[in-house]
Amino acid sequence: MGLSIHYSLKSDADSPAAARQQAEKLRQAALDLPLAEVGEVIELTGAECDPEIGNKDDEGKRWLLIQARRLIQIGEGYYFATPKHIIAFSAWPGEECEVANFGLATYSETIVTKDGELTTGLHGWMWHSFCKTQFASNPTVGGIENFVRCHLAVIRLLDAAKAIGILEEVKDEGHFWENRDVKALVETVGHWNTGLAGLTGLIKDKFPGQIVAAPITEYPNFEHLEAEGRKVGHGDSESEEAKADLWPAAYGCPKCGERRHDFLVWDEDEQLHCQTCGHVYDPEDRPPEADQS
Repeated sequence: MGLSIHYSLKSDADSPAAARQQAEKLRQAALDLPLAEVGEVIELTGAECDPEIGNKDDEGKRWLLIQARRLIQIGEGYYFATPKHIIAFSAWPGEECEVANFGLATYSETIVTKDGELTTGLHGWMWHSFCKTQFASNPTVGGIENFVRCHLAVIRLLDAAKAIGILEEVKDEGHFWENRDVKALVETVGHWNTGLAGLTGLIKDKFPGQIVAAPITEYPNFEHLEAEGRKVGHGDSESEEAKADLWPAAYGCPKCGERRHDFLVWDEDEQLHCQTCGHVYDPEDRPPEADQS
């Protein structure tokens, strides 16, 4: 879990050249923003688009390819659709902020599964990704000022995508996208920090002696945030924003019940790792929410 900006891009480009032109135009906009790093546009086809083929030593590229995959629901089943063509680049807003991947990709109209050949319902050039900005608020890397700079840089890049004509949807858990209110954004990330710290403290109490890996524990004021979070029943962990980031109850960790998207992490064998209790399980029996076709 962590305050993030989720976004989808879609283009009516009728050729790879046209899609690349749009991606290059968006990258140029990124170069004009206060981003720590902006990568080159990469273009991949076929097996190169698979995060498990030839990219294990390049974590940045592998993360881009993992995000490029689409988890889709077909009937009662859930399946991964791997792109057949990717044109994309990565942008790093700043310290402790997640890398934001932007691009366009195409997918096969059908995929072969254990249930036979199925229709994906995916057409044209598209992209879906997210960037977690919350932990850029860690006081050791600049605190709120750093967070605001990182968050607003991603928003401004999405503004550029809208101007280019390829923005489909934005879900900003900080609500800056729709409100454009910096003061409210600062208050929101403060609530998220205290809420997550309080919840992390409760999890540590539930599993004594186990290491709870959570970026919020690296804040020098974690104990203060935890105390504040506990006062309000671990803060925004039960807010609408947090609830919207939960997998259905039936698909959570079978050991501890963890349901938050960012605490259930895919590995290269398409198993889910629960970051709360360490349990590893097969998602095929517990499919998460996905695109529906």
